Amino acid sequence: MLEDLAAIAAQAGVMLKSRHQTIAVVDGATGGLVSASLLAMPGASAFYLGGGVIYTLKGRRIVLGHPPGSLRGHTSATEGYAIAQAELIRQRYGADWGIAETGAAGGGSAHPLGVASGNSAVAVVGPNGIAASRLVQTGSNARLGNMQAFTQAALTLLRDTLAAHSGT
Repeated sequence: MLEDLAAIAAQAGVMLKSRHQTIAVVDGATGGLVSASLLAMPGASAFYLGGGVIYTLKGRRIVLGHPPGSLRGHTSATEGYAIAQAELIRQRYGADWGIAETGAAGGGSAHPLGVASGNSAVAVVGPNGIAASRLVQTGSNARLGNMQAFTQAALTLLRDTLAAHSGT
């Protein structure tokens, strides 16, 4: 599992490293797997600045450092919310790129905001107004499988966005 995710992350890491660019990460339902995958690459400190796992509103305020109420109106597991989080973590760390995942992995109690298990949104934000996002819907309540699917979607989006903006 981590080996497959780390392989995708390494492709993104090579691009970031060769461009002398940096990234900051917000993991949600992925529980740190986006960060772990990027950090599996030797030399990740050349591009990985940091990040956090957001699982509560209090945690969100601490990790993102945003003013109270500034994310009001955003709904969990939506592309708009993922983009906002990616931009906030990018700003918070002064990174070239920000990546975020927000969703419901499932497998137990219901998501506090009613998001159905197996639903996630991932986003990547970069320099010059670059923003990309996508919804992930697995249709599953299998927590570990969802965590892996959400992480794979986030890392693939990062890799593909970096490749599409190679001159950035």
